[in-house]
Amino acid sequence: MIAALMIAVSISLFLGNQWGLVLPQNMVAGMSSYTLISFPLFVLGGIYMNAGGISGKLFNFARSLVGWMKGGLAQVDVLTSIFFGGMVGSSTADLAGSASILIPEMKKEGYSAPFAAAVSASSAGVGPLIPPSSPAILYAAVTGTSLGALFLAGLIPGLLLGACFMIAVGYLARKNGYPTFGRFSFAEFWRTALAASLAFGMPGIIVGGLVLGIFTPSEAGAFGAVYAAFLSLFVYRSLDWKGLYRATVAGVQLSGELLLIVSLSAALGSVLSAAHVPAALASLIDVLPIGDSTFMRLCALMVVAIIAGMFLDPLIPVLVPILLPTLIAFEIDLVHFGVLMVMAVVIGQVTPPVAMSLMIAGRIAKCDQIEVFRANMPFFIVTLLFTVLLMAVPELATWFPNLMAD
Repeated sequence: MIAALMIAVSISLFLGNQWGLVLPQNMVAGMSSYTLISFPLFVLGGIYMNAGGISGKLFNFARSLVGWMKGGLAQVDVLTSIFFGGMVGSSTADLAGSASILIPEMKKEGYSAPFAAAVSASSAGVGPLIPPSSPAILYAAVTGTSLGALFLAGLIPGLLLGACFMIAVGYLARKNGYPTFGRFSFAEFWRTALAASLAFGMPGIIVGGLVLGIFTPSEAGAFGAVYAAFLSLFVYRSLDWKGLYRATVAGVQLSGELLLIVSLSAALGSVLSAAHVPAALASLIDVLPIGDSTFMRLCALMVVAIIAGMFLDPLIPVLVPILLPTLIAFEIDLVHFGVLMVMAVVIGQVTPPVAMSLMIAGRIAKCDQIEVFRANMPFFIVTLLFTVLLMAVPELATWFPNLMAD
Protein backbone atom coordinates (compact mmCIF):
# COMPACT_ATOMS: atom_id res chain seq x y z
CA MET A 1 0.00 0.00 0.00
CA ILE A 2 2.72 2.49 0.99
CA ALA A 3 4.86 1.68 -2.05
CA ALA A 4 1.85 1.90 -4.38
CA LEU A 5 0.86 5.32 -3.05
CA MET A 6 4.44 6.61 -3.27
CA ILE A 7 4.81 5.43 -6.87
CA ALA A 8 1.41 6.84 -7.92
CA VAL A 9 2.09 10.27 -6.44
CA SER A 10 5.66 10.42 -7.78
CA ILE A 11 4.59 9.51 -11.33
CA SER A 12 1.79 12.09 -11.23
CA LEU A 13 4.17 14.82 -10.10
CA PHE A 14 6.74 13.83 -12.74
CA LEU A 15 4.20 13.81 -15.57
CA GLY A 16 2.84 17.13 -14.39
CA ASN A 17 6.33 18.72 -14.47
CA GLN A 18 5.98 19.74 -10.82
CA TRP A 19 8.85 20.46 -8.47
CA GLY A 20 10.19 17.36 -6.70
CA LEU A 21 9.80 18.91 -3.25
CA VAL A 22 6.04 19.11 -3.73
CA LEU A 23 5.70 15.50 -2.51
CA PRO A 24 7.34 15.95 0.91
CA GLN A 25 5.63 19.32 1.31
CA ASN A 26 2.21 17.77 0.67
CA MET A 27 3.04 14.89 3.00
CA VAL A 28 3.99 17.26 5.82
CA ALA A 29 0.86 19.32 5.18
CA GLY A 30 -1.25 16.16 5.37
CA MET A 31 0.30 15.30 8.73
CA SER A 32 -0.15 18.76 10.24
CA SER A 33 -3.68 18.16 11.54
CA TYR A 34 -3.84 18.62 15.31
CA THR A 35 -6.35 15.78 15.60
CA LEU A 36 -3.76 13.30 14.30
CA ILE A 37 -1.74 13.75 17.50
CA SER A 38 -4.40 11.70 19.27
CA PHE A 39 -4.28 8.81 16.80
CA PRO A 40 -1.14 6.98 18.02
CA LEU A 41 -2.26 7.57 21.61
CA PHE A 42 -5.64 5.88 21.05
CA VAL A 43 -3.85 3.05 19.20
CA LEU A 44 -1.53 2.57 22.18
CA GLY A 45 -4.46 2.53 24.60
CA GLY A 46 -6.24 -0.14 22.57
CA ILE A 47 -3.12 -2.29 22.27
CA TYR A 48 -2.49 -2.05 26.02
CA MET A 49 -6.07 -3.15 26.73
CA ASN A 50 -5.71 -6.01 24.26
CA ALA A 51 -2.30 -7.15 25.51
CA GLY A 52 -3.50 -6.89 29.11
CA GLY A 53 -6.20 -9.52 28.56
CA ILE A 54 -9.10 -7.17 29.22
CA SER A 55 -11.17 -9.08 26.64
CA GLY A 56 -11.50 -12.01 29.06
CA LYS A 57 -13.22 -9.86 31.68
CA LEU A 58 -15.52 -8.35 29.06
CA PHE A 59 -16.31 -11.84 27.75
CA ASN A 60 -17.33 -13.03 31.24
CA PHE A 61 -19.58 -9.99 31.71
CA ALA A 62 -21.19 -10.46 28.28
CA ARG A 63 -21.77 -14.15 29.06
CA SER A 64 -23.57 -13.28 32.31
CA LEU A 65 -25.82 -10.86 30.39
CA VAL A 66 -26.85 -12.79 27.27
CA GLY A 67 -25.47 -16.32 27.61
CA TRP A 68 -28.93 -17.62 28.52
CA MET A 69 -30.38 -16.53 25.17
CA LYS A 70 -30.81 -18.85 22.16
CA GLY A 71 -27.43 -19.15 20.49
CA GLY A 72 -25.91 -17.91 23.73
CA LEU A 73 -22.22 -18.03 22.82
CA ALA A 74 -22.82 -16.30 19.50
CA GLN A 75 -24.82 -13.62 21.35
CA VAL A 76 -21.89 -13.29 23.75
CA ASP A 77 -19.60 -12.85 20.76
CA VAL A 78 -21.66 -9.91 19.46
CA LEU A 79 -21.93 -8.24 22.87
CA THR A 80 -18.22 -8.73 23.58
CA SER A 81 -17.44 -7.04 20.27
CA ILE A 82 -19.59 -4.07 21.29
CA PHE A 83 -17.78 -3.84 24.62
CA PHE A 84 -14.29 -4.52 23.35
CA GLY A 85 -14.73 -2.47 20.17
CA GLY A 86 -15.46 0.54 22.36
CA MET A 87 -12.08 0.07 23.99
CA VAL A 88 -10.03 -0.47 20.84
CA GLY A 89 -12.10 1.00 17.98
CA SER A 90 -10.64 -1.41 15.42
CA SER A 91 -12.34 -4.53 14.08
CA THR A 92 -9.10 -6.43 13.41
CA ALA A 93 -7.88 -5.70 16.95
CA ASP A 94 -11.27 -6.88 18.25
CA LEU A 95 -10.87 -10.13 16.31
CA ALA A 96 -7.39 -10.66 17.71
CA GLY A 97 -8.63 -10.07 21.24
CA SER A 98 -11.99 -11.85 21.36
CA ALA A 99 -12.33 -14.27 18.43
CA SER A 100 -9.35 -16.33 19.57
CA ILE A 101 -11.35 -17.04 22.76
CA LEU A 102 -14.88 -17.31 21.40
CA ILE A 103 -14.47 -19.22 18.13
CA PRO A 104 -12.89 -22.31 19.75
CA GLU A 105 -15.54 -22.20 22.50
CA MET A 106 -18.36 -22.03 19.95
CA LYS A 107 -16.90 -25.00 18.03
CA LYS A 108 -16.80 -27.02 21.28
CA GLU A 109 -20.48 -26.20 21.90
CA GLY A 110 -21.54 -27.55 18.50
CA TYR A 111 -21.56 -24.40 16.34
CA SER A 112 -20.26 -24.91 12.83
CA ALA A 113 -16.79 -23.44 12.26
CA PRO A 114 -17.90 -21.18 9.34
CA PHE A 115 -20.82 -19.80 11.39
CA ALA A 116 -18.55 -19.12 14.39
CA ALA A 117 -16.08 -17.31 12.15
CA ALA A 118 -18.85 -15.34 10.41
CA VAL A 119 -20.36 -14.15 13.70
CA SER A 120 -16.96 -13.01 14.97
CA ALA A 121 -16.00 -11.29 11.71
CA SER A 122 -19.27 -9.38 11.33
CA SER A 123 -19.73 -8.46 14.98
CA ALA A 124 -16.18 -7.08 15.01
CA GLY A 125 -17.45 -4.47 12.56
CA VAL A 126 -19.46 -2.86 15.35
CA GLY A 127 -16.21 -1.82 17.06
CA PRO A 128 -15.20 0.99 14.66
CA LEU A 129 -18.58 2.67 15.23
CA ILE A 130 -18.33 2.67 19.03
CA PRO A 131 -16.07 5.41 20.44
CA PRO A 132 -13.12 5.70 20.62
CA SER A 133 -12.91 4.84 16.92
CA SER A 134 -9.70 4.84 14.87
CA PRO A 135 -11.51 5.40 11.53
CA ALA A 136 -13.36 8.35 13.08
CA ILE A 137 -10.05 9.89 14.17
CA LEU A 138 -8.64 9.58 10.65
CA TYR A 139 -11.83 11.04 9.16
CA ALA A 140 -11.74 13.97 11.59
CA ALA A 141 -8.10 14.65 10.68
CA VAL A 142 -8.82 14.63 6.94
CA THR A 143 -12.03 16.69 6.99
CA GLY A 144 -11.57 18.91 10.05
CA THR A 145 -14.83 17.61 11.53
CA SER A 146 -15.20 17.64 15.32
CA LEU A 147 -13.86 14.38 16.74
CA GLY A 148 -16.23 14.56 19.70
CA ALA A 149 -19.20 14.91 17.34
CA LEU A 150 -18.02 11.91 15.30
CA PHE A 151 -17.60 9.78 18.43
CA LEU A 152 -21.15 10.63 19.53
CA ALA A 153 -22.52 10.14 16.01
CA GLY A 154 -21.25 6.57 15.84
CA LEU A 155 -22.60 5.48 19.23
CA ILE A 156 -26.30 4.96 18.41
CA PRO A 157 -25.64 3.36 14.96
CA GLY A 158 -23.09 1.04 16.60
CA LEU A 159 -25.53 -0.10 19.28
CA LEU A 160 -28.34 -0.51 16.72
CA LEU A 161 -26.13 -2.54 14.37
CA GLY A 162 -25.11 -4.76 17.30
CA ALA A 163 -28.79 -5.26 18.18
CA CYS A 164 -29.54 -6.21 14.55
CA PHE A 165 -26.78 -8.81 14.64
CA MET A 166 -28.15 -10.25 17.88
CA ILE A 167 -31.61 -10.58 16.33
CA ALA A 168 -30.05 -12.34 13.31
CA VAL A 169 -28.09 -14.66 15.62
CA GLY A 170 -31.27 -15.53 17.53
CA TYR A 171 -33.10 -16.41 14.31
CA LEU A 172 -30.21 -18.50 12.94
CA ALA A 173 -29.72 -20.24 16.30
CA ARG A 174 -33.37 -21.34 16.40
CA LYS A 175 -33.18 -22.45 12.78
CA ASN A 176 -30.01 -24.53 13.31
CA GLY A 177 -30.70 -25.68 16.87
CA TYR A 178 -27.73 -23.96 18.49
CA PRO A 179 -27.75 -24.15 22.32
CA THR A 180 -27.94 -21.60 25.09
CA PHE A 181 -24.94 -21.11 27.35
CA GLY A 182 -26.06 -21.44 30.94
CA ARG A 183 -28.77 -19.65 32.90
CA PHE A 184 -28.99 -16.07 34.05
CA SER A 185 -27.61 -15.54 37.55
CA PHE A 186 -27.75 -12.17 39.25
CA ALA A 187 -24.82 -13.14 41.48
CA GLU A 188 -22.69 -13.97 38.43
CA PHE A 189 -23.84 -10.78 36.70
CA TRP A 190 -22.82 -8.69 39.71
CA ARG A 191 -19.44 -10.41 40.07
CA THR A 192 -18.49 -10.03 36.40
CA ALA A 193 -19.82 -6.46 36.27
CA LEU A 194 -17.52 -5.45 39.13
CA ALA A 195 -14.55 -7.16 37.46
CA ALA A 196 -15.20 -5.34 34.15
CA SER A 197 -16.28 -1.97 35.58
CA LEU A 198 -12.84 -0.37 35.43
CA ALA A 199 -12.45 -1.41 31.78
CA PHE A 200 -15.65 0.47 30.91
CA GLY A 201 -14.16 3.58 32.47
CA MET A 202 -11.90 4.13 29.48
CA PRO A 203 -14.53 4.89 26.78
CA GLY A 204 -16.86 6.52 29.31
CA ILE A 205 -14.33 8.99 30.64
CA ILE A 206 -12.83 9.73 27.23
CA VAL A 207 -16.17 10.45 25.51
CA GLY A 208 -17.50 12.31 28.55
CA GLY A 209 -14.34 14.42 28.70
CA LEU A 210 -14.58 15.32 25.02
CA VAL A 211 -18.28 16.20 25.23
CA LEU A 212 -17.88 18.30 28.38
CA GLY A 213 -14.79 20.05 27.05
CA ILE A 214 -12.50 18.64 29.74
CA PHE A 215 -10.21 16.94 27.21
CA THR A 216 -8.90 17.89 23.83
CA PRO A 217 -8.63 14.86 21.50
CA SER A 218 -4.90 14.53 22.15
CA GLU A 219 -5.40 14.77 25.92
CA ALA A 220 -8.16 12.16 25.73
CA GLY A 221 -5.84 9.83 23.81
CA ALA A 222 -3.03 10.33 26.32
CA PHE A 223 -5.41 9.67 29.22
CA GLY A 224 -6.69 6.51 27.53
CA ALA A 225 -3.17 5.15 26.97
CA VAL A 226 -2.07 5.85 30.56
CA TYR A 227 -5.34 4.50 31.96
CA ALA A 228 -5.05 1.25 29.96
CA ALA A 229 -1.41 0.78 30.98
CA PHE A 230 -2.23 1.45 34.65
CA LEU A 231 -5.09 -1.07 34.64
CA SER A 232 -3.03 -3.76 32.95
CA LEU A 233 0.10 -3.24 35.08
CA PHE A 234 -1.14 -2.39 38.57
CA VAL A 235 -4.84 -3.25 38.88
CA TYR A 236 -5.36 -6.47 36.92
CA ARG A 237 -1.60 -7.25 36.86
CA SER A 238 -2.09 -9.03 33.57
CA LEU A 239 0.84 -7.27 31.89
CA ASP A 240 4.45 -6.97 33.06
CA TRP A 241 7.00 -4.35 32.05
CA LYS A 242 8.41 -6.50 29.24
CA GLY A 243 4.90 -7.03 27.90
CA LEU A 244 4.27 -3.28 28.11
CA TYR A 245 7.46 -2.63 26.14
CA ARG A 246 6.45 -5.13 23.43
CA ALA A 247 2.95 -3.63 23.23
CA THR A 248 4.43 -0.12 22.96
CA VAL A 249 6.73 -1.19 20.12
CA ALA A 250 3.78 -2.78 18.30
CA GLY A 251 1.72 0.39 18.79
CA VAL A 252 4.50 2.65 17.50
CA GLN A 253 5.01 0.43 14.46
CA LEU A 254 1.29 0.33 13.62
CA SER A 255 0.88 4.07 14.14
CA GLY A 256 3.91 4.84 11.99
CA GLU A 257 2.63 2.72 9.12
CA LEU A 258 -0.86 4.23 9.23
CA LEU A 259 0.36 7.82 9.58
CA LEU A 260 2.71 7.35 6.62
CA ILE A 261 -0.29 6.17 4.60
CA VAL A 262 -2.21 9.25 5.78
CA SER A 263 0.57 11.59 4.63
CA LEU A 264 0.91 9.90 1.24
CA SER A 265 -2.86 9.88 0.82
CA ALA A 266 -2.94 13.62 1.46
CA ALA A 267 -0.32 14.08 -1.24
CA LEU A 268 -2.34 11.90 -3.62
CA GLY A 269 -5.46 13.93 -2.84
CA SER A 270 -3.59 17.12 -3.66
CA VAL A 271 -2.40 15.68 -6.98
CA LEU A 272 -5.89 14.50 -7.90
CA SER A 273 -7.37 17.87 -6.95
CA ALA A 274 -4.86 19.58 -9.24
CA ALA A 275 -6.01 17.21 -11.98
CA HIS A 276 -9.66 18.23 -11.27
CA VAL A 277 -10.69 14.67 -10.40
CA PRO A 278 -13.05 15.73 -7.54
CA ALA A 279 -14.75 18.23 -9.83
CA ALA A 280 -15.18 15.54 -12.49
CA LEU A 281 -16.60 13.16 -9.88
CA ALA A 282 -19.07 15.79 -8.71
CA SER A 283 -20.12 16.47 -12.30
CA LEU A 284 -20.54 12.76 -12.96
CA ILE A 285 -22.75 12.27 -9.91
CA ASP A 286 -24.70 15.40 -10.82
CA VAL A 287 -25.50 14.19 -14.36
CA LEU A 288 -26.36 10.61 -13.40
CA PRO A 289 -30.11 9.91 -13.43
CA ILE A 290 -30.38 10.05 -9.63
CA GLY A 291 -32.34 13.26 -9.34
CA ASP A 292 -31.65 16.12 -6.96
CA SER A 293 -31.99 13.91 -3.89
CA THR A 294 -29.36 13.93 -1.14
CA PHE A 295 -30.18 10.27 -0.47
CA MET A 296 -29.47 9.26 -4.07
CA ARG A 297 -26.24 11.24 -4.10
CA LEU A 298 -25.24 9.52 -0.89
CA CYS A 299 -26.03 6.19 -2.55
CA ALA A 300 -23.72 7.04 -5.46
CA LEU A 301 -20.91 8.13 -3.13
CA MET A 302 -21.34 5.04 -0.95
CA VAL A 303 -21.14 2.75 -4.00
CA VAL A 304 -17.77 4.35 -4.76
CA ALA A 305 -16.68 4.02 -1.12
CA ILE A 306 -17.77 0.38 -0.77
CA ILE A 307 -16.07 -0.68 -3.99
CA ALA A 308 -12.89 1.12 -2.91
CA GLY A 309 -13.17 -0.47 0.54
CA MET A 310 -13.06 -3.93 -1.04
CA PHE A 311 -9.46 -3.23 -2.07
CA LEU A 312 -8.11 -0.43 0.14
CA ASP A 313 -7.10 -0.75 3.79
CA PRO A 314 -7.11 1.82 5.29
CA LEU A 315 -9.88 3.34 3.18
CA ILE A 316 -10.59 6.71 4.77
CA PRO A 317 -7.24 8.51 4.39
CA VAL A 318 -7.01 7.39 0.76
CA LEU A 319 -10.56 8.08 -0.45
CA VAL A 320 -11.93 10.92 1.68
CA PRO A 321 -9.47 13.59 0.44
CA ILE A 322 -10.74 12.83 -3.07
CA LEU A 323 -14.42 12.93 -2.07
CA LEU A 324 -14.23 15.93 0.28
CA PRO A 325 -14.67 18.66 -2.39
CA THR A 326 -17.68 16.73 -3.75
CA LEU A 327 -19.21 16.49 -0.26
CA ILE A 328 -18.78 20.22 0.24
CA ALA A 329 -20.20 21.00 -3.22
CA PHE A 330 -23.35 18.96 -2.47
CA GLU A 331 -23.58 20.37 1.10
CA ILE A 332 -23.61 16.87 2.62
CA ASP A 333 -23.41 16.72 6.42
CA LEU A 334 -19.81 15.72 7.14
CA VAL A 335 -20.66 14.14 10.50
CA HIS A 336 -23.34 11.96 8.91
CA PHE A 337 -21.05 11.00 6.04
CA GLY A 338 -18.29 10.20 8.53
CA VAL A 339 -20.43 7.47 10.06
CA LEU A 340 -21.28 6.22 6.56
CA MET A 341 -17.58 6.04 5.72
CA VAL A 342 -16.98 3.94 8.81
CA MET A 343 -19.77 1.65 7.57
CA ALA A 344 -17.98 1.45 4.22
CA VAL A 345 -14.85 0.35 6.09
CA VAL A 346 -16.89 -2.28 7.95
CA ILE A 347 -18.42 -3.62 4.72
CA GLY A 348 -15.06 -3.69 2.98
CA GLN A 349 -13.54 -5.84 5.69
CA VAL A 350 -16.09 -8.63 5.08
CA THR A 351 -16.28 -8.34 1.29
CA PRO A 352 -13.96 -10.28 -1.08
CA PRO A 353 -11.46 -10.19 -2.65
CA VAL A 354 -9.57 -9.00 0.45
CA ALA A 355 -12.14 -9.40 3.29
CA MET A 356 -9.53 -9.06 6.03
CA SER A 357 -11.94 -9.79 8.89
CA LEU A 358 -13.26 -12.94 7.22
CA MET A 359 -9.72 -14.06 6.53
CA ILE A 360 -8.59 -13.61 10.15
CA ALA A 361 -11.71 -15.28 11.55
CA GLY A 362 -11.43 -18.14 9.07
CA ARG A 363 -7.85 -18.80 10.10
CA ILE A 364 -8.80 -18.84 13.78
CA ALA A 365 -11.71 -21.19 13.02
CA LYS A 366 -9.50 -23.29 10.70
CA CYS A 367 -11.98 -23.33 7.84
CA ASP A 368 -12.11 -22.20 4.21
CA GLN A 369 -12.71 -18.50 3.59
CA ILE A 370 -15.39 -19.21 0.97
CA GLU A 371 -17.36 -21.23 3.54
CA VAL A 372 -17.03 -18.33 5.98
CA PHE A 373 -18.27 -15.90 3.30
CA ARG A 374 -21.34 -18.07 2.66
CA ALA A 375 -22.08 -18.33 6.38
CA ASN A 376 -21.66 -14.58 6.66
CA MET A 377 -24.28 -13.73 4.01
CA PRO A 378 -27.14 -13.15 6.52
CA PHE A 379 -24.96 -10.73 8.50
CA PHE A 380 -23.71 -9.10 5.29
CA ILE A 381 -27.31 -8.48 4.17
CA VAL A 382 -28.15 -7.05 7.61
CA THR A 383 -25.15 -4.70 7.35
CA LEU A 384 -26.14 -3.49 3.88
CA LEU A 385 -29.77 -2.91 4.88
CA PHE A 386 -28.67 -1.04 7.99
CA THR A 387 -26.37 1.14 5.86
CA VAL A 388 -29.29 2.03 3.58
CA LEU A 389 -31.38 2.88 6.65
CA LEU A 390 -28.57 5.06 7.97
CA MET A 391 -28.43 6.93 4.66
CA ALA A 392 -32.21 7.42 4.60
CA VAL A 393 -32.44 8.50 8.26
CA PRO A 394 -29.41 10.70 8.99
CA GLU A 395 -30.86 11.55 12.41
CA LEU A 396 -29.67 8.15 13.62
CA ALA A 397 -26.16 9.60 13.43
CA THR A 398 -26.74 13.33 13.92
CA TRP A 399 -29.36 13.43 16.69
CA PHE A 400 -27.05 12.64 19.61
CA PRO A 401 -24.20 15.06 18.72
CA ASN A 402 -26.77 17.80 18.01
CA LEU A 403 -28.41 17.13 21.37
CA MET A 404 -25.07 17.38 23.19
CA ALA A 405 -24.19 20.54 21.27
CA ASP A 406 -27.42 22.17 22.48
